[in-house]
Amino acid sequence: MRAAPDGYTLLIASSSNTINATLYDRINFVFLRDIAAVAGIISLPFVMVVNPSFPAKTVPEFIAHAKVNPGKISFGSPGIGTPGHVAGELFKMMAGVELIHVPYRGGSAVVSDLLGGQVQVFFGTTSLTAEQVRADKLRALAVTGATRWEGLPDVPPVGDFVSGYEASSLFGLGAPKQTPSEIIDRLNREINAALDDPTLKTRLIDLGGALLAGSPADFSKLLADDTEKWSKVIRAAGMRAE
Repeated sequence: MRAAPDGYTLLIASSSNTINATLYDRINFVFLRDIAAVAGIISLPFVMVVNPSFPAKTVPEFIAHAKVNPGKISFGSPGIGTPGHVAGELFKMMAGVELIHVPYRGGSAVVSDLLGGQVQVFFGTTSLTAEQVRADKLRALAVTGATRWEGLPDVPPVGDFVSGYEASSLFGLGAPKQTPSEIIDRLNREINAALDDPTLKTRLIDLGGALLAGSPADFSKLLADDTEKWSKVIRAAGMRAE
């Protein structure tokens, strides 16, 4: 934020930034005001996974089981206020179920305890969950994006069962607010050109994401919408950073 606005110091802007805008009571900057959006890169979904011993094999079965066992099912996350945490809280709100949140220090620790049965469900990144699902060590109930993911083509979106549900983690580039528009526009053109490169495009799609090619204004709107969406979830869930 305080770097020279010359285009050489950039920020990987993500949903962590949009979440933190509400999660923290006191913060010495306003993300949407003090950072200039440059370009979106990718939107990554999560995979809703359970231990194979869990009785539910589908999202409707999970919801039904949770409703007859309120407060008895725990969901792990990489920590309070992480994208995986708010994705789980959004599911709780929209599905009308009571789950106990168990924060960890990182996603790998959640996977370890999920495999061991210490927690029952995890909204994890594709990079953490996909191989475990393919090896039948975890059961995927759904992906959290708006559409199916080619990496797990048989797994439906949560939104097929919980109308309107969608949770993804955005990534893109930001710059200090006073960066001249000609610099931002040039960076935006170069990033969009890179996203059109077949090798890079294939790699990013393999990660499970949707590419966010577009203008600086497009990415700015995505960040604003993401901030508004997660602020409602954070306030409703009474989340506070520790």
